[in-house]
Amino acid sequence: MITKKSIKVRDNISKILAYIILSIASLLVLIPFLIILSTSFKSITEAQTLPFYLIPKEFSVDAYISTLSDKRVWLGLRNTLIVVCPIMLIGVFVSSLAAYSFAKIRFKGKNILFSLILGSMMLPGVITMTPAYVIYDYIGWTDSWAPLMVPGLFGTASCIFFMRQFISKIPDEVIESAKVDGLGHFGTFLRIIFPLIIPAVIAQVILWFFAGYNDYFGPMLYLDTTNKFTLQLVLQNISSQADGNMPKVMATCVISLIPALLVYAFAQKSLLKGIALEGIKK
Repeated sequence: MITKKSIKVRDNISKILAYIILSIASLLVLIPFLIILSTSFKSITEAQTLPFYLIPKEFSVDAYISTLSDKRVWLGLRNTLIVVCPIMLIGVFVSSLAAYSFAKIRFKGKNILFSLILGSMMLPGVITMTPAYVIYDYIGWTDSWAPLMVPGLFGTASCIFFMRQFISKIPDEVIESAKVDGLGHFGTFLRIIFPLIIPAVIAQVILWFFAGYNDYFGPMLYLDTTNKFTLQLVLQNISSQADGNMPKVMATCVISLIPALLVYAFAQKSLLKGIALEGIKK
């Protein structure tokens, strides 16, 4: 016979198992980062010595001093911000504008066009990699930031899809009242819709920043001049030229994580709120 006490015991056991599984998963995520952090505070000799100790025998900040005095790191960070920041703002705005069109405006071929946009999300990037490189090379865009920036200025399929789902929650009566006040489609979007979807916009901006900040393949494919390298390419360059100086490589990794961690720390609530689709409900 099932009693309330047995149900409560079963629920407690389920919670304990869930906490154990989550703790193990957290450790699997944290252990590599702890190894990186530990190695960054070791001397070169200790970093190369076996067996490995998680806690350094003698703490050293030489790797951080060397990394912070390396102009390549600061140049790579500057280049990354130049490449990422403009397109994440413009790209999210354009994607939101397109999403409004698909969510609230009636026009012929809307469903077909939206299906094509969704279909483009299913294509692996390697399929378009070669033709895209050939085109950019033909027009002289290789070894420049243009291939990394220009396509993103027109938005992305995933951002359009996400914003469309958010805008669809806004009642049509809001759009109709804006029309009565004499606003056109762009005015309605700019003055009525956009302020209502700010949580989703912030979430997409943050996700776009993380994607662009961590992008390695795109810069590796198109950039050849070291002065144009983004931070991820600089990190790879330092790693390949480390000559056994693993503390400096790890210190560079830690420093490269700081901007992303700061963005996440200050925008965590906005990110979770935007992803949760807490828009206006019908």
